[in-house]
Amino acid sequence: MIVTLAFYLFALGVLGGGLFTVLSRNPVHSVLFLILSFFSAAGLFVLLGAEFIAMLLMIVYVGAVAVLFLFVVMMLDVDFAELKAGMAQYMPVALAIGIVLLMSLGLAFGDWQAADGAEAARAAVTPEGVENTAALGLVLYEQYFMIFQLAGLILFVAMIGAIVLTLRHREGIKRQNVLEQMWRDPGKAIEMKDVKPGQGL
Repeated sequence: MIVTLAFYLFALGVLGGGLFTVLSRNPVHSVLFLILSFFSAAGLFVLLGAEFIAMLLMIVYVGAVAVLFLFVVMMLDVDFAELKAGMAQYMPVALAIGIVLLMSLGLAFGDWQAADGAEAARAAVTPEGVENTAALGLVLYEQYFMIFQLAGLILFVAMIGAIVLTLRHREGIKRQNVLEQMWRDPGKAIEMKDVKPGQGL
């Protein structure tokens, strides 16, 4: 009973948050409703037993992306009324795309059937008495340890390569030398000029 009530509560939170994210006139309220939908989706993942995905959703989307959106919207003085002024002319195209998406979702979920061996396959992957997050850790750090570490190494090399390509010293491009700015002599930073009356520099 409590699980069913929590499911309906989280489902209403996801649907309501997504709907008011689009319909709210105030962009700050839109971001807050987006955070509500993320929280509700994380609750649904917890009910499904996927605690790791729920925590990722909370940390990455709520803790980083949504808060970043909120800061950007609150700090930038954007005239949203002017941006929404030309929205009416694109409304027919948006409605057509929305109808196509709803029809596609109806076709997909209308013929949804769970496979017969789905529960057995899930039980074979997850050991008995081990939670979802612990099972994922066992798979990553035991069964696929070398592949996981090599993937991290590839991403690390790609990051270093991007930094090296960005920091190339090319002619004709001024660069900021932080150490030179910190070590400069204040006495040499200003040069006094004796300008005679009636003459320019």
